[in-house]
Amino acid sequence: YEATCVFCRIARREEPRTALLPCQYEDLVCFRDIKPDAPHHYLVVPVEHVRNCKTLKKEHIPLVKKMMEVGKKVLQHNNFSDMNDVRMGFHWPPFCSIAHLHLHVLAPASQLGFFARLLYRVNSYWFIT
Repeated sequence: YEATCVFCRIARREEPRTALLPCQYEDLVCFRDIKPDAPHHYLVVPVEHVRNCKTLKKEHIPLVKKMMEVGKKVLQHNNFSDMNDVRMGFHWPPFCSIAHLHLHVLAPASQLGFFARLLYRVNSYWFIT
């Protein structure tokens, strides 16, 4: 836990203005992005402070799989079912706005605007899926 990290505070429910979405795992939270780039734009965040995707190790594979599972569930819970039109991934440092691991879940990917298509470009230098 890092008191200066907004995602740590959200995960500990210390940010009452951030509404958490249903999540089946106690070690993850999910909420809407404050600047959505798609009709459905959610962030899945581990409660444990993990700095970013560059710090992930082999033992984090189950965590990342759970994060993706939560992303799919929140989309389904919000009546989005076309899993072929979804973009999920992490911004690669130094292109992270917050130094706490967070999975972007965007749908429908086909409706991303020009700038968002660049920002969330699949396996680019700044965004990995």
